[in-house]
Amino acid sequence: MKLLMTRPLPTPVVDAARQTFDVSVRENTSVLTGDELRASLRDYDAILPTLGDLYSAQVFADVPEPRAKMLANFGVGFNHIDVTAAKTAGLFVTNTPGAVTDATADIAMTLMLMSARRAGEGERLVRAGAWEGWHPTQMLGLHLSGKHVGIVGMGRIGQAIARRCHFGFGMKVSYFNRSIKKMDFPADQIATLNELAAQVDVLVVAVPGGSTKHLVDAELLKSMQPHAHLINIARGEVVEEEALIAALQSRQIAGAGLDVYEFEPKVPDALKVMENVVLLPHLGTATLEVRTSMGLMAVENAVAFAKGEALPNPV
Repeated sequence: MKLLMTRPLPTPVVDAARQTFDVSVRENTSVLTGDELRASLRDYDAILPTLGDLYSAQVFADVPEPRAKMLANFGVGFNHIDVTAAKTAGLFVTNTPGAVTDATADIAMTLMLMSARRAGEGERLVRAGAWEGWHPTQMLGLHLSGKHVGIVGMGRIGQAIARRCHFGFGMKVSYFNRSIKKMDFPADQIATLNELAAQVDVLVVAVPGGSTKHLVDAELLKSMQPHAHLINIARGEVVEEEALIAALQSRQIAGAGLDVYEFEPKVPDALKVMENVVLLPHLGTATLEVRTSMGLMAVENAVAFAKGEALPNPV
């Protein structure tokens, strides 16, 4: 069976796949083009796509009898795949839940600290040679310990963030989620997202993409307190970028920390020039251990498909 990896992956992942498949690794690190998407469905039995490889309904419609029968997605998020269209075309779809949880939660905490304590702004000050020395009122930020955090989406990643906030920083935890979650530490479920936004010092977005597009919009941002910070480690499209820019420019909220962007990899100049926003290049799972674990999980799904076994992580 022929398998396509749409981006370069860690060597152990490629080696594991080659034990079962005739593997082709696309060396280009950008997303698949429209022609490449369609060719992958025609030319391979299984594909390991990842973020941005847009397998839309139109792509499947253009290849009515695909050779491919498996999309073993590299990543927990799969909003770049029209799962309904894929299944209608006869393809299985899997993802890599669990492997990304702790690394993504760590990045959320990184963004929380950087935004609240103005760390990015401070580093730029030092690098520019503009720091004139310590004084008592220099770059005063928000002390996170004991503050109130709101988690939007209490899945694996949301719970991992909440755990770090509670046990690491003694923060009060509230959350907005479709269902009640049982945890071994105090966490209050809030009935509406606007109510949650109005109460907390830090609002962390940890929902999947897709149906949550623009869940954080101008109205929700207006609900937040002026000293509050917004953190997004979910999908860029969940936050209405134009509304966030306006809220930051007007100091309607104190700051934001972003690892993802609505039109990624494009980041608006309006965000780049503001000091009250931290911008990271989608580092959520960017450790060798985690990316290897993700890749091996994707390969495990593909191998199960090749052997006709139950898929470990079906979507």
